[in-house]
Amino acid sequence: MKRLFTLMAVLVLVLGLGTACARDIDGEPVAVGAADNEQKGNVDTDQYDKLLLECEVLSTAQIAQAVGGSVARGTFNGAICRWLVEGATSASVTFNWFEWGDPNVEKQTAKKLGYETENIKVASQAAFTQRDPKRPAVCGVTARAPSRGVFTWWVEPRTAAVPADPCAAPIKLMELLLSGGQ
Repeated sequence: MKRLFTLMAVLVLVLGLGTACARDIDGEPVAVGAADNEQKGNVDTDQYDKLLLECEVLSTAQIAQAVGGSVARGTFNGAICRWLVEGATSASVTFNWFEWGDPNVEKQTAKKLGYETENIKVASQAAFTQRDPKRPAVCGVTARAPSRGVFTWWVEPRTAAVPADPCAAPIKLMELLLSGGQ
């Protein structure tokens, strides 16, 4: 008897939950955003035409030359931009532009991660280098973006040799960027 009562209670609960969340909605299912485009008769691509523009702030030739290589090949475009530089020097290059970033927050974060930072000037602007003592060949340079936010360039050699000045390449990339690619 107790089993029958428990079984009926579970059955009532399952049926109750199944119908409590169900409701009918009039209309046809439409993908998110499709209704707006359907009314216009086309897809508005203008809002996306400069979506990855930050990955084109410098040419691949400029990136390769600044790092000491002969060619730079883009490997990722998105929230950050990445290139692989090959030639006399082989290195990974990363660029990011955090539009709402703050240089002070970036510096505090680097220090919390155990990186050594040094204040520098790049193209007459305040900037700083950041280096991980555990990876002495790698260097990043951060500066305030002229419009808003922060720019950061990272260069990581893909060889075991430590460059004479690991920060020379990211500083050069930042100089090019802040001076308009000149």
